[in-house]
Amino acid sequence: MTLKFSARAQAIAPFLAMEFGKRAAELEAGGRSVVRLNIGEPDFGAPPQVLEAAARAAQGTRLTYTAALGLPELREAIAGFYLRAHGLQLDPRRVVVTAGASAALLLVTAALVDAGDEVLVGDPSYPCNRQFLAGFGADVRLVPTDASTRFQLDEALVRRHWSERTRGLMIATPSNPTGTSAPPEQLRAMCEFARERGAWRVVDEIYLDLADGDASGRPAPSVLAWDDEAVVINSFSKYFGMTGWRLGWCVVPPEMVPVVERLAQNYYICPSTLAQHAALACFTPEAIAVCEQRRAEFAARRRLVLEGLREAGLQVPVEPDGAFYVYIDVGSTRLDSMRFCERALDEAGVALTPGHDFGECGASRHVRLSYAASREQLSEGLRRLAGFVRGLDAQRGRAA
Repeated sequence: MTLKFSARAQAIAPFLAMEFGKRAAELEAGGRSVVRLNIGEPDFGAPPQVLEAAARAAQGTRLTYTAALGLPELREAIAGFYLRAHGLQLDPRRVVVTAGASAALLLVTAALVDAGDEVLVGDPSYPCNRQFLAGFGADVRLVPTDASTRFQLDEALVRRHWSERTRGLMIATPSNPTGTSAPPEQLRAMCEFARERGAWRVVDEIYLDLADGDASGRPAPSVLAWDDEAVVINSFSKYFGMTGWRLGWCVVPPEMVPVVERLAQNYYICPSTLAQHAALACFTPEAIAVCEQRRAEFAARRRLVLEGLREAGLQVPVEPDGAFYVYIDVGSTRLDSMRFCERALDEAGVALTPGHDFGECGASRHVRLSYAASREQLSEGLRRLAGFVRGLDAQRGRAA
């Protein structure tokens, strides 16, 4: 029997960050040393308080299904976090705990998208966001961005690309792959423009709490500060370091709660009960202090990486202000980004992600580096990259 696969399955492209991870694992299995800078996974892991809470829950809690929307006490804790971290009063009933941010995107997309709906998404952007949209039949319109807008959508771009068919707007700030944030005034203007036209706004804030504060030290604001009807996606994976625990959340308007509840009941029953009980410890003062120390460490790693890339002769068109990514222009090497990453891995033992993962605009000349690895690994990776680039320069010199 020959299986016939859906057009949806055949259209979806490989996630190149994971593909390069597979190749790195193969090289390591063969005895090669590889510095993995291709995946956005903090090397710290979950805070100690979370691990201790998980151990207690595993021993003393009956780990049955929870409500599809998550543990009430966890929803309340997340709402409390918005108050402490961002000064926002948030009804816990609007918080939906999910099986990772991916599940939040699944629920939100299923709730909002009909086949043929046009949705504006910046290019470059995280590939899985647009794959969820396309999987539910959306016409994803990638809007080219560049260094002049910090690789982010702005009001002018949204106005220029808006059409009668546009039903929604998806924004990520700070962004994966660039680590750049949309200026608050631009985010507000874009949301107001879309709201006036009856379109929904989904804002991916997974890296919000790893963003730089303003000049006075105030934390980066959530879109909910001025657009209470926006849908927000967030996760325990990045700021709290819980990547493998597969736990996230979304904040939705009140009328959307029963819709996503029905979807969650049918799509995955509920998030991991053990992960939810452990995540309650994320919001203790001790765990928050650990996460803030790690945020400062990421800032130090960013400085290390930017300096190392300058010394290697690799350009960063826009310095990041959040997340843990740097978007590198490799055009000076005269290699396409895919070939650059292939050769950097095979010849230098450094795993990166080509820009082709993140869209079409500038994809062939940009490469993403994740500085979620340790300083030691970053220093070694930068040393190897510098040697690799010098080798390319020497090869061009001989060819000339």
